[in-house]
Amino acid sequence: MKASRLLSLLLLLQTRQRVTTAELAERLEVSRRTILRDVEALQASGVPVYAERGRHGGVVLLPGARLNASHLDPLELDVLALTGLDDRQRASLGLADITTLTERKLDARRRNAPETGGVVPLRSVVVTDNRPWTGEEPGGTEPAALVDALRAGSRLRIEYRRSGERATPTSVVDPYGIASKAGRWYLVADHDGTPRLFALTRLAAFAALPTPAAHRDGVTLDGVWAELRDRVERPGTVAFEVRLRRTRLDLARRILGTRLVDVRDDDDEWSLATVRADHPEAVRQLLQFGDHIEVLAPESARRRVVDLAHDLAARHAASGEGTAGRDLPRSGAGPARTGAPVTRSAEPSA
Repeated sequence: MKASRLLSLLLLLQTRQRVTTAELAERLEVSRRTILRDVEALQASGVPVYAERGRHGGVVLLPGARLNASHLDPLELDVLALTGLDDRQRASLGLADITTLTERKLDARRRNAPETGGVVPLRSVVVTDNRPWTGEEPGGTEPAALVDALRAGSRLRIEYRRSGERATPTSVVDPYGIASKAGRWYLVADHDGTPRLFALTRLAAFAALPTPAAHRDGVTLDGVWAELRDRVERPGTVAFEVRLRRTRLDLARRILGTRLVDVRDDDDEWSLATVRADHPEAVRQLLQFGDHIEVLAPESARRRVVDLAHDLAARHAASGEGTAGRDLPRSGAGPARTGAPVTRSAEPSA
């Protein structure tokens, strides 16, 4: 611990040369007396550093004294390899402290870098934040808890809750690693030889087994992740033809992604498009667009929207009235297409 602190102290001095003992104590989370003892230890090791007394004193590193910051240990190399992660995600992997030390080494190296002609560093104009806009799901397993078992190559017994279910059945999986996508962490593993994604927010518990993971020959984490990602993002075989208000096109592209295809103008207010899905019941997802959308085809999807709208209206009717949904047509009696889509009195959200 002391060796790590001495290195951190030296790196901080390399970035500024003169730092007050109070600031060093705060940055390194020790007392000012400890900082002075550390300075004495560095002096005994031949480092040209000394403490200045007085109100404006501090710890000073003589000019020309530089640590070779090109030598990074394995954990620091891991931090650099995970450059796509933000600080919160590194912390969830247990890399917060080593990230701070690595950044200090890099800051020390940048101090000696050639001048950039007044152009500010790229890191000053770019920020990385992978958190989703609307927050994260609570619960589940932290990524750092899985790291040791994954690096040991162990088979895992997991308790996992599928989406929309309450039970957490137990399974045995052969993990390749974890992946971060759009602010969410996933366990990437084979289950009975089939690649699967397990959201860590629904991974209730896990245990490392004494047997090693049985990976498919020649298959790596990168390869499995690419296969699963392409499978999820591949357009489905079910196609809904829709009429969508043009002011909602950007929103639809954010929500539906690659599932929204073949967008073309219908008139000044509306666009026509195709929404691809894996199952006919996915038409439910289109209800979140409320009266900004009309499902044109297939006819079975139009009838399903009518049924869903009838059910929503009935359950949202004011107590004592109970008639809001009774006049809506049932399946097979949907209105014919007119110049505007069917308008509901509310905008249900899927």
